[in-house]
Amino acid sequence: MLNIMLVCSAGMSTSLLVNKMNKVAKEKRLDVNVVAVAEADVKSNMDKVDVMLLGPQVRYLLPNMKEIMKPKGVPVEVVNTVDYGTMNGEKVLEYALSLAKEV
Repeated sequence: MLNIMLVCSAGMSTSLLVNKMNKVAKEKRLDVNVVAVAEADVKSNMDKVDVMLLGPQVRYLLPNMKEIMKPKGVPVEVVNTVDYGTMNGEKVLEYALSLAKEV
């Protein structure tokens, strides 16, 4: 199973996007689990992640999160602002899957 973590400031603003991503994964019969985590909870959840995506509102965390996840080989990137704003779960899921393949 591929575990995708979306990080935002409180862990709540990404919940709709997470639901849409999980729905698309289920429809496509992908073995994927997407969760939303608040920035403060990342360290306690970092053993359960294969790909980390940051919400655009916390893009400032990118250098720090890349550094934290580097030893684990976990790709970390920021969700495209338009895809996030339109809650395009399919595009964000495709992006996360493409990052997983690069590892």
